[in-house]
Amino acid sequence: MGNADTATPAGDPSLLQIEQQGAVLTIGLNRPAKRNALNDGIILAIGDCFTSLPDDVRCVVIHGLGDNFSSGLDLSELRERDATEGLQHSQMWHRVFDRIQYCRVPVIAALKGAVIGGGLELACAAHIRVAEPSAYFALPEGQRGIFVGGGGSVRLPRLIGVARMMDMMLTGRVYSATEGSSYGFAQYLVDAGASMTKALELAAKIAGNAPLTNFAVLQALPMIAEANPQTGLLMESLMATVAQSDKEAKSRIRAFLDHKTAKVKPT
Repeated sequence: MGNADTATPAGDPSLLQIEQQGAVLTIGLNRPAKRNALNDGIILAIGDCFTSLPDDVRCVVIHGLGDNFSSGLDLSELRERDATEGLQHSQMWHRVFDRIQYCRVPVIAALKGAVIGGGLELACAAHIRVAEPSAYFALPEGQRGIFVGGGGSVRLPRLIGVARMMDMMLTGRVYSATEGSSYGFAQYLVDAGASMTKALELAAKIAGNAPLTNFAVLQALPMIAEANPQTGLLMESLMATVAQSDKEAKSRIRAFLDHKTAKVKPT
């Protein structure tokens, strides 16, 4: 799961708006006046939240309050760090975003306005991304004289490819929601003002899945996809065996065979 945990200060809970609706937990980035720029307080608060998810939560939605998801690293709070401090700071972000990527439940990011730099890195740690037409994607680190430090160089190329990320960092290219969605920045493009509604709709569906299947999709599928074919096929067989032997899987299959659940149809 990436970086080993080390002792870190607690985050500032006032920088998040956290609500639970049934089995779905929503986490709102609460710095709208700063376009939800990410400082240490909010990053650590996100980490605290994902460390202590309630047991009855089955899906999480991350969103930004105001008009933006996140404008990335809060440069106004950037201070000079030596090499050791810089390394430790980056790895703190890695640990927090690892908690999102390797969360026990699926995480959805509802995107609007700025999805820039560290904000894009945060979105990449989620499993599903829903974008409104106002969303735009950028990595201005090249123009700022810095480099991505929140896991973006690992996660984003897996979504859009190395060449496209290089272009963004070298030229400052900005992708619109429409163009970005076609390239893999988001899986869903919705109408203006509808990202949260769609994210909650998807979260409700996901929360209704068998927990073991959700776990397999989150934890096993990425490993299988990156394994050599023979190893991947063996891992798939083992995961399929475990999943179908679960009591909930057996009851769901029986309900389908007894015509108590609907068949798959196009929507």
